[in-house]
Amino acid sequence: MVLKEGRATEEIIGAAIEVHKVLGPGLLESAYEECLCHELRLRKIPFKRQVPVSVDYKGVKLECAYRIDVLVAGKIIVELKTVEKLKSVHKAQLLTYMKIMESPVGLLLNFNEKYLKDGLVRTVL
Repeated sequence: MVLKEGRATEEIIGAAIEVHKVLGPGLLESAYEECLCHELRLRKIPFKRQVPVSVDYKGVKLECAYRIDVLVAGKIIVELKTVEKLKSVHKAQLLTYMKIMESPVGLLLNFNEKYLKDGLVRTVL
């Protein structure tokens, strides 16, 4: 399935809302990741999990063991959290991944909120 960025983020958010509606808050991030990926599969949305991110520093490629939780359609970074509240460091992490991967759009999803919309950040470069 080929999706435009705006439509793709709507689909991803819809899938995340479905997962949150079924599971609610309080589980580990890995459980939400597994269920979100299952929901994306059901919706036939292409994605990859745990995509390695390398850092280029002065011409040297460093494998720093960073990983993107979910990369949708090869261009949309989705970072999952289960924290009390999203902090600026979480947003900075997403922005850094977006710059390194040259991704135009990123989503930060905190599943530890009563309503997922309260833990949702969409970022565009």
